Amino acid sequence: MTEHLTIASLGRRGDGVVDGPAFPVYVPYALPGETVAAEPVPGHPDRRRLVRVEAASPDRIVPICPHFGVCGGCATQHLAEAPYRTWKRELLVEALRAAGIDAPVGDLVDAHGEGRRRVTLHARRGTRDILQVGFSAQRAHEIVAIDRCPVTAPGLKGFVEVAWAIAEALGPVKKPLDIQVTATDDGLDVDVRGSGPLNSGRTGALAAVAEKHRLARLTRHGELVAQRVAPTIRIGRTVVALPPGPFLQATAEGEATLARLVEAHVGDAKSVVDLFAGLGPFTLRLAERAKVRAVEIDAAAVQALSRAAQNTSGLKPVTAEARDLFRRPLVAAELMKVDAVVLDPPRQGAEAQARALAASRVPVIVAVSCNSATFARDAAILTAGGYRLTDVTPVDQFRYSYHVEIVAKFVR
Repeated sequence: MTEHLTIASLGRRGDGVVDGPAFPVYVPYALPGETVAAEPVPGHPDRRRLVRVEAASPDRIVPICPHFGVCGGCATQHLAEAPYRTWKRELLVEALRAAGIDAPVGDLVDAHGEGRRRVTLHARRGTRDILQVGFSAQRAHEIVAIDRCPVTAPGLKGFVEVAWAIAEALGPVKKPLDIQVTATDDGLDVDVRGSGPLNSGRTGALAAVAEKHRLARLTRHGELVAQRVAPTIRIGRTVVALPPGPFLQATAEGEATLARLVEAHVGDAKSVVDLFAGLGPFTLRLAERAKVRAVEIDAAAVQALSRAAQNTSGLKPVTAEARDLFRRPLVAAELMKVDAVVLDPPRQGAEAQARALAASRVPVIVAVSCNSATFARDAAILTAGGYRLTDVTPVDQFRYSYHVEIVAKFVR
């Protein structure tokens, strides 16, 4: 049954929102002020599928990708830049307001740069055993076969062809695959997950794919299959050799923007602790002027960071350790004589570590986050402990998505 709806606002996931009598109703790809025809989504009383736009918003623009509206990777390609920027900043403002925090929020900083430097494609056997390779559909288990992605960086050129070749080489295995592709300074670095153990024939087929497509490296569940050259990236003036399947900020410009904000907030601190340090995007830049202690749960990342620091002349002392900060957060006694702490947890935030920091006397805490809700929760813990939130900057490296990065400064 087709319904005719008027969109009231844009939701936090980029959906058009209709103010229903009992609960809000969400219509993906619809914009505020529009009249649309929509159909119910079975099993989801609060969702509708957009059939057509009957009266378009003046903020509606032509999407840049032919897969938009089917592929689940982007949510707002149809929204003009000015209202898009306002909406994305408001995601952070509203999260802080919900947590009872009144703080100055800066303008949204564009950090898309050349585009995303890492993607994960999926390969599945669909109906009639037909192989599908691409991205996930919006809120569905279906795979959208793509031929290109306009939000990716030039360094990822050829990633679709590589993913198809890997999926076809492993076709006889008949298992769902996740294929992570990262653009490095030395070519594509690919890690394949989901295949399970492989016989020598399948491993040889993967090695042949790596050779044909001139991959820097190909691994399976982190285990080396083929390597033409050790993949590296540059962080500041340091060259870091990447472990398999590494976590990197989505865009190179995003990493650089976050680092610039972190460095500015740290100021002239001489002793810094970098929590959830990863491969060291902040540690290795800060070490050009300060002694840094880096803490990260991923032992491979810690090893890569340590080696990079040791092989770079002119840095201040860097120590790196593997530690689970969710189970064993650094406590106040371990933070004595520290001038600043950088806190960059994953999406779930760092509640336990925030509570430990709130009990410390560290003069400056710089928090980096990719989740407005968990950032607001942790910020409330810090402010309740006596810190003042003096600066908040939203950063947009996931263009056209509802994800927003945050860099904030807390002072005691």
